[in-house]
Amino acid sequence: MPNPDKVGAVAEITSRFNRSSAVVLTDYRGLTVAQLKELRTSLGSSSTYAVVKNTLTKRAVAAVGYDELAPLLTGPTAIAFIEGEPVEAAKALRNFSRTNPLLIIKGGVLDGKMLSTAEINSLADLESREVLLGRLAGGMKASLSRAAALFQAPLSQVARLSAALAEKKAADAPAYAPADAPADAPADAPAEATVETPTADATTPTPEAAENSAAETTES
Repeated sequence: MPNPDKVGAVAEITSRFNRSSAVVLTDYRGLTVAQLKELRTSLGSSSTYAVVKNTLTKRAVAAVGYDELAPLLTGPTAIAFIEGEPVEAAKALRNFSRTNPLLIIKGGVLDGKMLSTAEINSLADLESREVLLGRLAGGMKASLSRAAALFQAPLSQVARLSAALAEKKAADAPAYAPADAPADAPADAPAEATVETPTADATTPTPEAAENSAAETTES
C-alpha cells in the first residue's frame, strides 16, 4: 500500500512544477543553514527554494513530462521553483554561486524547455522583463514626442507657405482692364485705325436730286 506521506509529497512537488514558469535544480552540498536562508531571501517572494528527495522528485518529473531532469537528481538536491521573473531568479542564483562556490547549478526548465547550466547562466545575463518594458515605454515616449514635433512643424510651415503664396498671387495679379478689351492683348499692340464714314455734303447733289432736276429741265 502506498505511503500516504510519500504520495502527498509527490503531489506537492508535482503541483510546484505545474505552477512554476521555470525551475532550477542545484546541488547545495556544504552550504550552511544561514547560507540557504540568504539564498532563499535573494530569490524573492515569487520563488521558493526547497530541499527535495530525489526518489520522490523523479516521480514528480515523470508526472509533468520533465523526464530529462531525472539524471540530474543525484546527490543533495534543492530546487528553485520560480513563479515570478525567471531572469531575476537566474541572476540571484548565479550571483550567489559566485560568492558561494559550493552551490552548483545543475540545470532546469523554462516554459517547458530543458536548460543546461550554461543556458541558465546566459539567462542571468539578460535584461529582466521590467527593465525591457521600461526601455520600451521610454522609447515609445520619445517616439511620440518626436512625432508630435513633426506634426506641429508642418502646420507652421504650411501657414507660412500659404501666406507667401497669397502675397505672390497678389503681386502678380494683372492691372484692371476694361471689360471690352481682350485680357491677353499685348500692351504695345498698335491702336486700330479709326474709319470715318463720310457724311452727305449739302452742296453735292444726290442721285435722286439730279434725277428730279433733269425732269424739271425736260418739262421746261
